Amino acid sequence: MAERKTERLMNLIFALLVSRQYLTKDQIRESIADYRDSTPQAFDRKFERDKEELRELGITVEMGQNDKYFNDEPGYRIRRDEAELPDLELTREEAAVIGLATQVWEHAGLASDSTTALVKLKAIGVDVDTSVLRMAEPKLSTDEPSFDTMWEAVTRRIPVSFVYARPGREPMERHLQPWGIISWHDRWYVGGFDLDRGEVRIFRLSRVIGEVETIGAPGSYDVPEDVDMKHIARNLFPPVSDVAAVLRIRAGRGQSLRRLAEKVTPLSDDLDEVEIRYSSRWELASEVASYGPDVVVVSPPDVREAVIERLKAAARGGLEVRS
Repeated sequence: MAERKTERLMNLIFALLVSRQYLTKDQIRESIADYRDSTPQAFDRKFERDKEELRELGITVEMGQNDKYFNDEPGYRIRRDEAELPDLELTREEAAVIGLATQVWEHAGLASDSTTALVKLKAIGVDVDTSVLRMAEPKLSTDEPSFDTMWEAVTRRIPVSFVYARPGREPMERHLQPWGIISWHDRWYVGGFDLDRGEVRIFRLSRVIGEVETIGAPGSYDVPEDVDMKHIARNLFPPVSDVAAVLRIRAGRGQSLRRLAEKVTPLSDDLDEVEIRYSSRWELASEVASYGPDVVVVSPPDVREAVIERLKAAARGGLEVRS
């Protein structure tokens, strides 16, 4: 759905940009497949929404007539002098960063955007060489169903509502003005102003249940200029305590837990023992349980019991265990 909408917007831009005259609504509908396949009422709604989205992107759709004296039907166009950007000059390293994005994003919704950027750079003669950044090739996957809606809400400043479930607590509906999305300890979080609590909060996307609903118009709030999502995450996450848990993890598994480990002791070719300091028993238990049989708690007993409870919930269909 998102790719289809993006394609429709791009086609609309091209149609209105290359035309030397104003295009009527009938001409626009005939020239774009997604419009052509819609009913007249659906086309009108899509076209009005698309014009508004282009306006938010800084692209003005101008309305006018080709011949005022003959009272022609009003039409639409995009002025090239207002829409075109100046010549783009990037250093080899800057171009490589954009090229690297095509390797980083595994999520289809963002991979297509980064790939399009790479193609356009090559088309205008920019040499994209990712070898200058070959020493760092992270892989970011965004499997959370809520990611796309949250991402759009952040970029367009749209308030949202969603059902959120924390370990050991009943799910609650939350209302948020999202400011940004951040990857923190191998998990995706959205942060912003919590309308229910009246303060800045952060939410893990994997704990969002069901659909994320938009509850306001684009641009209906402002994000503070000095917002730093990493700083917010550091302040809102509980400090690491002196309590340590001992886990046994299969080789090649439990990467998010391994990154938190203060000590790793190989026990065999396919098994390591790691020591992790933690603040929340439920948080750690939830993370351990998500790896199923690949991670086992040795101590303390209360964390082990919490993991058992989570695994029992998984057996009843309430938890997704990682492969």
